[in-house]
Amino acid sequence: MNIKPLADRVVLKMLEAEETTKSGIILTSKAQEKPQVAEIVAVGPGGLVDGKEVKMEVSVGDKVLMSKYAGTEVKVDGEEYTILRQSDILAIVE
Repeated sequence: MNIKPLADRVVLKMLEAEETTKSGIILTSKAQEKPQVAEIVAVGPGGLVDGKEVKMEVSVGDKVLMSKYAGTEVKVDGEEYTILRQSDILAIVE
């Protein structure tokens, strides 16, 4: 099944959280922070949103930094995705 976002929404696949600290301490799953870096797997067409023209600035394959608790988490075919508005994306990671 494919997910096709509408308007200014994007579908993200979260990247794995760090399992060790920079000093080498291994973290349990509860101690790990929720990841904020994700890869875009689908992008909506943009268009009119709330009466304003929205141009999509991101594309499929971009790695992005997003707001910590933004979006809606969904599970499709056993994979977890996050769907959010483009405005909840903070930056593109290069």
